Amino acid sequence: MKKIITVVGARPQFIKAAAVSRAFRDAAGFEEKILHTGQHFDSNMSDVFFEELDIPRPHFHLGIGGGGHGKNTGRMIEQIETVLVDERPDWVLVYGDTDSTLAGALAAVKLHIPLAHVEAGLRSFNKRMPEEINRKLTDHASDLLLTPNASAVETLAAEGISGRHVVNVGDVMYDAALVFGEKAEAKSSVLRVLDLGPGTYVLATVHRQENTDAPVRLRNIFSGFAASPLPVVLPLHPRTRQRIAAFGVDIPGNVRVVDPLGYLDMVMLEKNAALIATDSGGVQKEAYFHGVPCVTLRDETEWNELVQLGWNTLASPERDDLAGVFSKKYLPGQLGAAPYGNGDAADRILKELTDYN
Repeated sequence: MKKIITVVGARPQFIKAAAVSRAFRDAAGFEEKILHTGQHFDSNMSDVFFEELDIPRPHFHLGIGGGGHGKNTGRMIEQIETVLVDERPDWVLVYGDTDSTLAGALAAVKLHIPLAHVEAGLRSFNKRMPEEINRKLTDHASDLLLTPNASAVETLAAEGISGRHVVNVGDVMYDAALVFGEKAEAKSSVLRVLDLGPGTYVLATVHRQENTDAPVRLRNIFSGFAASPLPVVLPLHPRTRQRIAAFGVDIPGNVRVVDPLGYLDMVMLEKNAALIATDSGGVQKEAYFHGVPCVTLRDETEWNELVQLGWNTLASPERDDLAGVFSKKYLPGQLGAAPYGNGDAADRILKELTDYN
């Protein structure tokens, strides 16, 4: 029996963990315990995801959130280390690129516990992003690097990381999209509650620090939204809400602000949007999985294949002419490609954890 400690703390990790935890429950020979750092502490951004995605309740909840990167990461390392010393797992499993990811990685390697990184090998090549530092350090500390696509394998090789411990398993978010897209259709009532019809709105998310903490970028984004011929539905991240108030950013009349949503409601809005505008790495992919064009509000993306396939358009918020971006009509991109595997990434991850030596 292999004991796994899975470290999560933020929305994208809950979604990825949902797919892999389902596979753990269906397979013999694994005992998984989930450690939630508390990085996302709002109930709409944490508790509801566990309920909707049928993720087992965390065995450990550290309740660490709301502070700066250094403070949060340091406190997480200390408390994760305590759990690992008590549990002595066979593997620590981390996801993505958050402070929780890096904290779990450092705590594991200092104790010489094997570390597996799901979504390894992604790079924006922008070191000003905290996420870029987190994922790069985690990759270089990991024993097993589980990549979502072929280009991530090439990126790791360019950094001197290659061999049997680098495996392209596909993207677990695709696994989740296949399962929970159907569940959202059956259970979500968000379109009725918000009185929205398919293809009648733009769905937007803005939360990344490089945008929320930069007054010029934040104003440019909302000025761009103002030019949209369709209403913009904006589930508002708590930090973004604070920055809008602090910087005196005007919210255009065509922007409909709603509270953060559960995963199934968010999926339903994604599936039915005419366009998605986001600075989230995960939402970019979800747009593609649901066949919706996407504008990425960043200077670069980790998912360049979606730009090449015509599903994703980069729009830097440094520009003050984003009106042109949102006043045009977007068509679907290239069909038939499968850059993220076949929806069996979770099963392949379990196989790699089993076979590793």
